[in-house]
Amino acid sequence: MKPWKLILICCAAGLVCPLRAAPLFEDDSTLEIELEGPFWSLLENRQERNEWPFRLRTQAYEVDLQIKARGNSRMRICEFPPLRLNFNQDDTAGTPFAGQDKLKLVTRCKKASNSEADVLEEYAAYQIFGLFSEVGYRTRLVHIRYNDSDGRLKEKYADSFGFLVETQEQLAERVAGTLTGIAAVSLGQLDANQAALLYVFQYLIANTDWSFVAAENDENCCHNVDLYKIGPKLWPVPYDFDLAGLVNASYAFPDPSLKIKKVRMRQYRGFCTDTRVLRNALHTITSSKEEVLAVIDDLPLLTEKQKAKQLAYLDQFFRKAEDEDKLIHSFEKSCHP
Repeated sequence: MKPWKLILICCAAGLVCPLRAAPLFEDDSTLEIELEGPFWSLLENRQERNEWPFRLRTQAYEVDLQIKARGNSRMRICEFPPLRLNFNQDDTAGTPFAGQDKLKLVTRCKKASNSEADVLEEYAAYQIFGLFSEVGYRTRLVHIRYNDSDGRLKEKYADSFGFLVETQEQLAERVAGTLTGIAAVSLGQLDANQAALLYVFQYLIANTDWSFVAAENDENCCHNVDLYKIGPKLWPVPYDFDLAGLVNASYAFPDPSLKIKKVRMRQYRGFCTDTRVLRNALHTITSSKEEVLAVIDDLPLLTEKQKAKQLAYLDQFFRKAEDEDKLIHSFEKSCHP
């Protein structure tokens, strides 16, 4: 279901309507910024996760902020890990960052050119889920000039695309919900329609790096899924798609416990759910085929060959979904009870 349709249905039913996102995430244009600060020192001391003083610039304004490295697996794997931008809200008035506090910035992982394409394809995954549900993280594409005051950052990293991710607090406010922290979740607690959309979406992009079980060393459910209580139900919201087949990052490998050898191989990992609900979710996604493909076609930087490869990969799903009964049957054969 398109976000605007969800808003109309909520309003017509007298329910709480989703609010607009913060201005930063209401604009779809690419934001050009420069980040100046001690990048080499930050990267060399990333495991300490200390904040370092930086300055963010555009042609119109300058903002002082603190930046630190973040992430779990990408902290270990990446030459250039994701970052967290920490703003002083008093300094952001009149800028696109007005009202922002701590923001996640997803960056290119390695200096290879295909690593920058990975960032754009992960950004596309967030955009695609946003076509189906308002209850998902908004993102904003940024093109960044990294100005290393230490003078030691490799030139390959000087200019790069990345994207910012809406905070949990902002999503909760926008959908009139509450982020929950529970050890486990049952099928009956979940909003059935949102859950089914998540299942089929993850299959579409070939992402198996998620579950409704707490991640290792984490007390709360779930792995790469946040749960928001909206009304009586929990709404699952996916994030972190770098290990998805759509992205196909050089460091991405499927979990050895799964019966697939490559991340580009699709495997359904959803809960067993009502067939009608699952069919509605599939129809919501297949009816948005043109919009899904347009997300890829509109990405900057990617070559026509790269776009054609990704469009063909997504089209494999849509061609398979033409036999709706057969695909639904395959989902129900492999679903988690």
